[in-house]
Amino acid sequence: MLWTVLLALLVLLLLQTQLSVCLRDLRTRGSISPLHSSPSSPSLSTSSSSSYNATQQRLPGAIIIGVRKGGTRALLEMLNLHPDVEVAKAEVHFFNVEEHYRRGLAWYRAQMPFTLPGQLTVEKTPGYFAAPQVPARVWDMNPAIRLLLIVRDPAERLVSDYTQVLHNRLTQHKPYQPLEELLLHKGHINQGYKALQRSLYHLHLARWLEVFPREQIHVVDGDALIRDPFPELRKAERFLDLPPRINPNNFYFNTTKGFYCLLSAGHDKCLDESKGRPHAPLSTQALKKLCQYFRKPNKRFFEMVGRSFSWC
Repeated sequence: MLWTVLLALLVLLLLQTQLSVCLRDLRTRGSISPLHSSPSSPSLSTSSSSSYNATQQRLPGAIIIGVRKGGTRALLEMLNLHPDVEVAKAEVHFFNVEEHYRRGLAWYRAQMPFTLPGQLTVEKTPGYFAAPQVPARVWDMNPAIRLLLIVRDPAERLVSDYTQVLHNRLTQHKPYQPLEELLLHKGHINQGYKALQRSLYHLHLARWLEVFPREQIHVVDGDALIRDPFPELRKAERFLDLPPRINPNNFYFNTTKGFYCLLSAGHDKCLDESKGRPHAPLSTQALKKLCQYFRKPNKRFFEMVGRSFSWC
């Protein structure tokens, strides 16, 4: 009888000990459960950090708005050398094509590259500069956005514009008028020629300045960018509040192509064969008339941007 009582007491003691261990284990597990974690607990901080560092598509913080045939592709590729910059590879034409604009900002965002927090997304569509509806639409998206405008000699830009259209027409086996037939009418400059209108920089910039302050528009010298890219890229870095990461070693002159190519991490990249294409012919007399026509518009543009350029 005594042994039976002692055995029962021993079993109860063992059960109580085991129960205590189980309860302590449950309390320990509960204290680190994600459902009860504090904001500073390892599980949440790890998740938050992972979410913070995850790449995602973001709306652009800077846009290259033009000009067409001014060097926008070269500027975009050169900015993409910077480790804190990711660029949209294709021209999106969101703000100047109604079909695209009706799709909304979610569609626009989906055209952007994936970036990390702190990286700058850059888009370029040169058609934005001359489209009247674009400045207000860009402002509605982001009033603080930074705008880059790359310009070149307006007469050379016009000839380059014509040359691209001519090439496209010939590729499609379609006829196209000679440049002088489009440019001149009865011996005078044809002011209705669209390529000419795109070179009237002061008219288009005036619309942008009705919406954006001058300090949000950085003007890049396209002719200087071709001659010596680095100084123009350093100015662009400062405008975009980027740390200086692009250096002269990122560029080398390709004697075969006749312009600078890019070098990064041991890999070189040159713009495609359409860049540097020989211009369509224009007589000396027609070029002289064109330069005379641009003299006053150019002067007005110089006054607007507070600097001058060595144009014809």
